[in-house]
Amino acid sequence: MDKGRLPNPITDFPAWYGEVVKQSGMAEHSLARGTMVAKPHGYGIWEFVQRALDDRFKLTGHENVYFPLYFPESLLAREAEHVEGFAPELAVITHGGGAKLEEPLVVRPTSEAIIWSTYANWIQSYRDLPLLYNQWGNVVRWELRTRLFLRTSEFLWQEGHTAHAGSDEAYEEALRMLEVYREVAEDVLAIPVVPGRKSEAEKFAGAVTTFTIEGLMRDGKALQCGTSHFLGQNFAKAYDVTFLNQSGELEHVWGTSWGASWRLVGGIVMTHGDERGLRLPPKVAPIQVVVVPIYRSDDQKSEVMAVAHKLRDSLAGDGIRVRVDDRDQYRPGYKFSEWELKGVPIRIEIGPKDVAADQVVTVDRLTGDKRQRSTAQAATSLPAALDEVQAGLHRSALDFREANTHTASTYAELRDGVAEQAGLWVGPWCGEATCEERVTADTKATIRVLPLVPEDPGAPCLVCGRAGTERATWARAY
Repeated sequence: MDKGRLPNPITDFPAWYGEVVKQSGMAEHSLARGTMVAKPHGYGIWEFVQRALDDRFKLTGHENVYFPLYFPESLLAREAEHVEGFAPELAVITHGGGAKLEEPLVVRPTSEAIIWSTYANWIQSYRDLPLLYNQWGNVVRWELRTRLFLRTSEFLWQEGHTAHAGSDEAYEEALRMLEVYREVAEDVLAIPVVPGRKSEAEKFAGAVTTFTIEGLMRDGKALQCGTSHFLGQNFAKAYDVTFLNQSGELEHVWGTSWGASWRLVGGIVMTHGDERGLRLPPKVAPIQVVVVPIYRSDDQKSEVMAVAHKLRDSLAGDGIRVRVDDRDQYRPGYKFSEWELKGVPIRIEIGPKDVAADQVVTVDRLTGDKRQRSTAQAATSLPAALDEVQAGLHRSALDFREANTHTASTYAELRDGVAEQAGLWVGPWCGEATCEERVTADTKATIRVLPLVPEDPGAPCLVCGRAGTERATWARAY
């Protein structure tokens, strides 16, 4: 691993982020512009994010399916707002097998078009509903500004697409999946998030309402961590998806879609990382405990490794993901730095004196605290110690968000606050797009989230002075 000194995350957060991702062995840029290679450490984190989401999808009655990567361009054009929203990002196949295609094929930027056109064949009656499907796969969006995990031309994600017999049922489905995202972000990734709605300008192209969870990264920028969309009957009408209801009448179905991507992996880095690299929540850490043996001779090695392997087997038997770093070509100090960079939650050090004293030294990546524990105690106490790291990371991130959430009552406070302090800025808004656009033009901040249920702010819009109708949260964002 090519390791060097990390940039200071306070003075150069973008450079720090890029170097942490690369030096920790998570990912690197690839040959085609905007693409990346997910390396074992980064992909391993993504696998645990996937597992957390997929388990919850299945518990809520969803099944996994897979639809084609590309489809006829004409399909996308059938939902006008949808195609307009994605047109600048489309990758289009015009040739195949050495010949020009009769009709170009779109490489999916998202799968509403191909899925809803297929649903038209699958749904005939109310007895066929609801359809609760999820797809794991890749999508392509021709991004101009790319960053590892956060924004790449090709990325991995999941996208759920459901069809329902009634509006209320579909709306509740969209909210239910938003809650799944919130639960995974908070309980698994240890990322505190703000759930709510998107403004009309920020909602998904073709949706009636877009719900979101927003996290606050260590540089004071917001990160959209997952979105869930109530589609109404928009896509059903565009793709003629109808059903006979219980009264024998033909009507269009109601739909949702919802998605989260491996940008969540980037969110973990930016929420929890520090000047030494990653700090991984144990629930998504590919390695939760690393054992570093320390010895100078073959005799010492034999004694130390015997204890290390016995401890490894005991921890693994309790379901802990543990590795013994038995590489002879690296000194212990190098190994300590490497595993800190990779964010492994707990490190165990075992040397000859520890073996003689029947003890080990544990080091907590969250705080850096070193503790001597008996070998037996280490085997039994580490599950609780991992829980403490998980909770501590969430608590630290929540404290940071609360300290960086501000209230603005005037436009000057909002404008100057975003420029000088970043973070989340909450204030009254009249709901007019012109005011939203002015804030973005002046500050580069956007409305990240509106309350799930509209709240009367009890104050005039801080932009124009007209009656406020929403309590909006603004921030600069990824």
